[in-house]
Parts: sequence; structure tokens; C-alpha cells
Amino acid sequence: MSTLLAKLGLYTYEGYLKKFEEWVQRGITSSVPHSQALVEYTKLNWTRTQRIHKTILITPELKTAVEKIKHYYTWILLTEAWCGDSAQNLPVIAEIAKLNTDKIKLFILLRDENPELMDRYLTNGARAIPKLIAIDETLGKEAFVWGPRPLPAQQMLNNWKTAPGGKNWEDFERELHGWYTKDRSVTLQAEFLEIFKQLELQAKTI
Repeated sequence: MSTLLAKLGLYTYEGYLKKFEEWVQRGITSSVPHSQALVEYTKLNWTRTQRIHKTILITPELKTAVEKIKHYYTWILLTEAWCGDSAQNLPVIAEIAKLNTDKIKLFILLRDENPELMDRYLTNGARAIPKLIAIDETLGKEAFVWGPRPLPAQQMLNNWKTAPGGKNWEDFERELHGWYTKDRSVTLQAEFLEIFKQLELQAKTI
């Protein structure tokens, strides 16, 4: 099964983490060219990923909602190891999926290896990641799409693009990751709780 997934370009989350660690050890990243900047971001994101897995606390409300889902889902998440937003959000999404592995199967796809799929899920015309595409296997249709970041973080980016106020990208990025640190995935979890509530309502009407 793992060989078949690899041929399709899919990683299980565990497989993705192994590749992530390998890229860090080899001093490369998940896409080419392996610029020094992207390699450094990848190293930083590996540290972020490990920290989040060690410290995350899933709310009881979200845990209950995930455990109650009735349909079967395939989650496909487009990402790259150098993406800072992915390092902040993907570990949380993975922890959510782990709460109900019978009903949720999470797979990772690299964005730059899958441009045609990525281009179906652009954000304001950009290939922004991470992007989660959830397929309801019970009904055979797309259930929801999430990403590339929680709504307040997306609004921060939109505001900066509209009125940078003298901040360059590095300044804005520090501010964005400061928000993630203070938020501690509370907003992301709230967004997913709302998604699961909507899925439960939809399941009741079928």
C-alpha cells in the first residue's frame, strides 16, 4: 500500500514526517530549486512541527465532534516543507485526524509536484498552502476545503498587502508567526469545530 501511495505522490502523514526529517538532514527541501532560504525555512519548520506536536491540546468540544462523525473522509493536504503556515497548521490538522482514524484518512501531496490540482484551489489567484481538500467517501463528493490559514491570519495578510505600512515581508512574517504563537491553534480548532458541526447537520438531512 505504501508503495502504491508513493507512486501516486501521496504520503501518509507519518511518511511525510520521515521525508521531512530526511530533507532537513540532507540540507535540502521538498521542492526545487533548493535555495538556501527555503532550506533554512525547512529547518525552522521542522522545529516548529516537533514543538506543536509536543504541546498541542485539542479542545474537548472538538474531540467529541470528531469522534461523532458518521461518514468516511479522505483528507488530501497540499503543502511544502518550507511553508511556514503549513508548519503552524498541518501538525494540528494531523492531530485532529488522529482522533478518528477509522473515519478520516489524511494524505499529504507536495504542491509543486501537483500543479493541476493546486490550480483548482487557488486563494486570491495564488497557490497558497497548506490547502486541505476533504472528500466525503460515503457520498462520493467534496465535503469542504480549508486553507491556507485561519481567517484572522488570512486577514492579516490581506491587510498587509493592501497597506504594508512600511513593513517588508520579513517584518510581516514575524508578526504573523507571533500571532500563531499567541493563538496556540485555538482559532484553527474553532474553525474545524464549526466544520464538523456543519457536516453533522448535513448528515442528518440525508
